[in-house]
Amino acid sequence: MRLQKILPEYQGRVKLRERAFPLEIYGGGSPNRKELELEIWLAALQEPEARFKPFAGTDWPTTTLPAFEAAWCAFQQGEDAGRKFDLLIRRSFFAEGRNIGQQEVMLDLAREAGLDMDHFIHLFDSGQGRAAVLAEGRLGKEDYNVHGTPTIMLADGTKLRHPIAYAQIKDEKIQAVGKLPCCGNDCYEATRSLFEQALKHKPEENTLE
Repeated sequence: MRLQKILPEYQGRVKLRERAFPLEIYGGGSPNRKELELEIWLAALQEPEARFKPFAGTDWPTTTLPAFEAAWCAFQQGEDAGRKFDLLIRRSFFAEGRNIGQQEVMLDLAREAGLDMDHFIHLFDSGQGRAAVLAEGRLGKEDYNVHGTPTIMLADGTKLRHPIAYAQIKDEKIQAVGKLPCCGNDCYEATRSLFEQALKHKPEENTLE
């Protein structure tokens, strides 16, 4: 959310490229409800503009792959459409408690985003999205040694520290929380520093991934 908020300030100077990294395939497995619920309050502290609400339903997603695939399909209709759709997915899960592992939910969100539904459905049903998502995840793991999300890096693979604090969770309990590097609007200046670091690279490498 912060990267997308700051991006317009660097339009034409820095390119932001999002890549999929499904943790259930290349990380620690499918979404753990108890762990995510423990982390929601920490995320809310650091990003007050985002809407967070504990997942109240019983329809917890057992996979997030349909969400990754749908986001890829949306990006095929342009970066603006893709980023808008990506935020809708996050809002539907973290604020509305919708099951983003269901194809029907992705279709509803695509309609809400005003996407070309014929194009979206064709790609979604073709399997191209699944193949692209798995390929991007494999690239992150094998070529760039990515272990978790979010991971911010320059085009040459240099990793940048995203200014957020993580909770150390063990046995479904928070053992410790890292020091908050910033809070609320103060975090936007830290995010700008990521774009500034990208600007210091060669023009053809001015890319955050």
